[in-house]
Amino acid sequence: MIASLNGRILALQPGSIEIDVGGLGYLVHVPSQIPVQVKVGDEMRLFTHLVVREDAMTLFGFVSPEDRNAFQVLTGVTGVGGKLALSVLSSLGSDGLRRAVVSQDVALLTEVPGIGKRGAERILMELKERLGAISTRPATSSAAEVREALIGLGYTPAELRDVLERMNGDEPVEELLRSALKELSRT
Repeated sequence: MIASLNGRILALQPGSIEIDVGGLGYLVHVPSQIPVQVKVGDEMRLFTHLVVREDAMTLFGFVSPEDRNAFQVLTGVTGVGGKLALSVLSSLGSDGLRRAVVSQDVALLTEVPGIGKRGAERILMELKERLGAISTRPATSSAAEVREALIGLGYTPAELRDVLERMNGDEPVEELLRSALKELSRT
């Protein structure tokens, strides 16, 4: 098992990085935001997970052990392979995934390319016990209701992500919606 790599970036492609570790170049599949945040020649440490199949060995890399753990848990879900798990983490990140699981937010997961309603429901069901208990910030079903209402009003998930993260889940849905709309009108 290759647990981590520390080296210099040789090449960047969408969704992957080639990293030189002691003269050996590794092709590592990474969440889509990583190649945009670094440049060729940078030193980088990646926490990795090696998937060995009959016809291929694929190395996946993440900037934190938490992201790697989320990837490993996701690939344990029926029907979720490495590419789909990487797509989930590219779209939501490990914190977004935890919030979706805790709040059972099917709509959030269906925004990930390759996940339909049934797949999202299966992921949420299988991950509820595994990820929900280690959530860093409790999410509520109120936040999911507010999110659906705002999407119905024409806001995009990207516009809503930061606003919903700052919500206080203790307030009633109406108050949360009002404060979210107020904040969105300022941007």
